[in-house]
Amino acid sequence: MCQWGQYEHLSGGTALEVLGHYDVSYLEELKRFVPTLRALLPRRMRRSTSRFIKFGFIFFFLGFLTLNQFGGSNENGSPDDSSVSSHPSSSNESSALKGKVSSSLSGERILQIDANNITEILRIIHELNAGEKIQNMDLFGSNFSSNETVVIVVQVHDRVEYLKELIQSFSKAQNIHSALLILSHDVWNDEINKLVRSIDFVRFMQIFYPLSIQTHPNEFPGQSPNDCPMNVKKERARELGCTNREWPDIYGHYRDAKFTQIKHHWWWKANKVFHHLEVLEDFQGLVLFLEEDHYVSEDFLPVLKLMHSEKSRVCPYCDIISLGTYLKTYNFEKDGHQVESTQWMSVKHNMGMAFTKELWRKVMGCKSSFCNFDDYNWDWSLQHVSLSCLPEGIFVMLMKGPRVFHIGECGVHHKKSNCQAASVVKKVNDILKSPKTPKFGKVMVVGAI
Repeated sequence: MCQWGQYEHLSGGTALEVLGHYDVSYLEELKRFVPTLRALLPRRMRRSTSRFIKFGFIFFFLGFLTLNQFGGSNENGSPDDSSVSSHPSSSNESSALKGKVSSSLSGERILQIDANNITEILRIIHELNAGEKIQNMDLFGSNFSSNETVVIVVQVHDRVEYLKELIQSFSKAQNIHSALLILSHDVWNDEINKLVRSIDFVRFMQIFYPLSIQTHPNEFPGQSPNDCPMNVKKERARELGCTNREWPDIYGHYRDAKFTQIKHHWWWKANKVFHHLEVLEDFQGLVLFLEEDHYVSEDFLPVLKLMHSEKSRVCPYCDIISLGTYLKTYNFEKDGHQVESTQWMSVKHNMGMAFTKELWRKVMGCKSSFCNFDDYNWDWSLQHVSLSCLPEGIFVMLMKGPRVFHIGECGVHHKKSNCQAASVVKKVNDILKSPKTPKFGKVMVVGAI
């Protein structure tokens, strides 16, 4: 189920920086221009004009690139409200807010692809995954110290409104420039790509899950035409003769690709970051896992680093640091800087998890336990690993006053009439800005086991 690491070779090939590359459609038009022009000439003139046409093509192409670089950064002339920045320009706006809706900060074109063009999407994401292009290193350097850098990995689907709020919260975070942000996508979406490419306050990289239901709509790991309906009874499934009729899950449901993809993507993403990114080959520091509908406090990085530095003293056996909680109410004045340690539980401690390659090696040793566990939730599968495969289990060091918040009112598991993120974000900010909320300071330890 989860051996998607075996497909890493699919990311091979030419490492074109396609998101930062000239649109190939222009180049194809130019290529077609030469034989068309030659065909219009008399036969005896074609050989003598061949060299002229080649040079003309070169000059025409160079002229196109020059115009594109200096005059084509704004394709439609209208501002895009999807950018965020903590480094304002002279007009106190980020570059993307000024109308570079189809350009990155360096003026490179962002390739737009029809979401239904599966072949092209697969080609592009394989090249991007192989290229490992990190943006904004010219602004913040190329050093990724295990002691100083926190790698932040965000699993992204298609909820751009929530992702905007998360990125906005990143832009206000203390010391965010020292981090490396990795966004792992399972949907190719032009609006999301534009939003991500407006980031100018942190180094970031985009990776793409190559076995998504978008790129495999009619075959595994997507939904095959002859798969059994999710909620059909086993007897009816046998009558239908559908492919997986003998294998409902423990709840009597048949596989639904949109749910199982979340677990597949989570495993692939973690394995990619810890074992298949050259830039992080020697990185031994913290990796913080978030999702598109999370929101962070301004001090989440200093708090995380302080907890990590205190872990050897407070909880040397703790594998995970957790910055989030699902409690509906909490006393920030009392608990804002208190931590506790306990055995990791999926329903309580799966938000804002940070851990190192050391824990991932242990989990990889239990990959069969994770992948074969009959549940599509990655967190329940990880808890199964903790309880059944790791003798010592998994322990967590938890921040009682959360620094990561869940703002997703709607998604795969939840449907509401009002899916606006703004109201939830306002509630979070009201808590964080309350006079009773203590400022960042020394961590106090309570409830250590």
